[in-house]
Amino acid sequence: MKRFYLPAAISALLLAFWFSPDAQEIAAGVAIFLFGMLMLEEGFKLFGGGALERVLERATASTPRAISFGVLSTTLLQSSSLVSIVTISFLSAGLISLIGGVGIIFGANIGTTTGAWLVAGLGLKVNIAAYAMPMIAISVVLVFQKAKPLRGIGYALAGLGFLFLGIHYMKEGFDAFKDQIDLTRFALSGLLGLFVYSLIGTAATVVMQSSHATMVLILTALSASQISYENALALAIGANIGTTITAIIGSLGANFQGKRLALAHLIFNMSTAIVALLLIVPLREAVDWISDAVGIASADYAMKLAVFHTIFNVLGVALMLPLLSRLITFLENRIPEAMPDVSRPRYLNEAVDEFPQTLEIALRKEVSHLYENAAELILHGLNLHRDEVFATEDVAEVVRKSRSPLDLDLNEAYERRVKTLYSGIVEFTSRAGDKQVAPEIAERIYILRDVASNIVQAVKSIKHLRKNILRYTVRPQGAPTELYDELRTQIARIAVEIRKLDQTEPDDRSALWLDQERARIEVDAQSTSRRVDALIRMGALTPAAATSFMNDSGYAFDAMHDLIEAARNFFIERDSAMAEVERILSLDQEEIDEAVTDRAGGTRPHTGPESITKPS
Repeated sequence: MKRFYLPAAISALLLAFWFSPDAQEIAAGVAIFLFGMLMLEEGFKLFGGGALERVLERATASTPRAISFGVLSTTLLQSSSLVSIVTISFLSAGLISLIGGVGIIFGANIGTTTGAWLVAGLGLKVNIAAYAMPMIAISVVLVFQKAKPLRGIGYALAGLGFLFLGIHYMKEGFDAFKDQIDLTRFALSGLLGLFVYSLIGTAATVVMQSSHATMVLILTALSASQISYENALALAIGANIGTTITAIIGSLGANFQGKRLALAHLIFNMSTAIVALLLIVPLREAVDWISDAVGIASADYAMKLAVFHTIFNVLGVALMLPLLSRLITFLENRIPEAMPDVSRPRYLNEAVDEFPQTLEIALRKEVSHLYENAAELILHGLNLHRDEVFATEDVAEVVRKSRSPLDLDLNEAYERRVKTLYSGIVEFTSRAGDKQVAPEIAERIYILRDVASNIVQAVKSIKHLRKNILRYTVRPQGAPTELYDELRTQIARIAVEIRKLDQTEPDDRSALWLDQERARIEVDAQSTSRRVDALIRMGALTPAAATSFMNDSGYAFDAMHDLIEAARNFFIERDSAMAEVERILSLDQEEIDEAVTDRAGGTRPHTGPESITKPS
């Protein structure tokens, strides 16, 4: 079906152009208007620098705030579609709640009515083409500037210019069109007219994917007396139904939360449309009363249509707000959350690809998910129960008591719970690389990919250890058991410290203890080597066991290095002033080597939980 859609649409346009050259002007006006909306959205993304994303995250603390944000953002952007897509993206990334997302959709429906007021009150009464040309000319100069804010302003200014120009051409086209064909001959009254023209309004919005563009088309046709006022009301109702197609399309690549929001959008707009159709007579009377009260002429049907558009959207929100909790319950029951599958990506979906902020945050959450899986496999691979390790104050004691072999196929678990997630992360970062994101965001995305790589390498190192861990730690065997228990203790302790770092407030995290851990690993490696030599001379360790252990200790220390490097890049804020101080204070490899030499054979100051917080 899709393969015939584009040829059919182009053929229909060419046929219309053949029969009426003036139809070209109307079609060009619609195209210019839609292009202006795209330019305006692009300008916002450049100029905003993620502003909408950051505000959206904070604007959903309560339903009134969410609705207010929906109204304000849609008024500024003149695109409820963009606001819907951003909301679905943030909801899919887990940054806002479902009830907050629904509140934004409610507000966006009210905010989109401001477009009708601007067109009816300004666009149809002023020669806006005179303003469009200077705006477009100035925008071209700004678009070619290197500074991103200036380019963003240029795109936004061009968008507004093209919006004005599109309205002008639609208006001129309908004015010329009425001299050839009187579309009012196709006017329908009564229930049939309401039904048919509502369907037409829905179809037009589905095709253009912009209720704002449909409303402009309706208003310009109405001002040219090409449609009746009654049919224009029905078209406006249909446009509200058709605008849900954008959210539905946007939710196809989203998770269950994004799909819930799209369904909420459809339910809300359908309910609002049904109420408007059922109450069309009292609503028309209310429009007449309000128009008289504010001084709108009785024959100014364009302004009255703007009043009607506002009334029935506000009425829809007023009717749905008391039912909001029931709506949320229905959505959660209708589209339930699937049982969590730890082997599948939770946050990486196409819906979060649209905006840099959600792209980075979703990736960060997925890397954290990968580490959760990896930490469990690492500890289980060492024959340790994760919950016991994280709950104890004495990791070494837990290690000494952990002798029962865990039923674990580490190779299978790695393929299912680590490799699959890592593949999803690599694919996601590759998609991100194809997008035009800010260099600083791109850098953080690739750092997160490297964090994931470190985590995977740590698990691979543990896989090499697993065989001898089972061989020497299930039952006490003297010196080999003690050596392997020390390796288990060291790795488990780092896992505990990383967990504490994760639970520490971001502002209180410090990278300094990570450098201390790196130095301690080097000290422990040399100390272990000397101890193995001593045990061989004493006859407590056979050369074969010693060779196996030295190989395994190399894998263990590699795993510890990878975990510490992953923690450094994941948890420490690279852009903060404190991070800069810590970079200056942090040890380079030469200093670590010196510390190893100084500490060899000695003891190391304790770097427990208190070392996680920043020095005063």
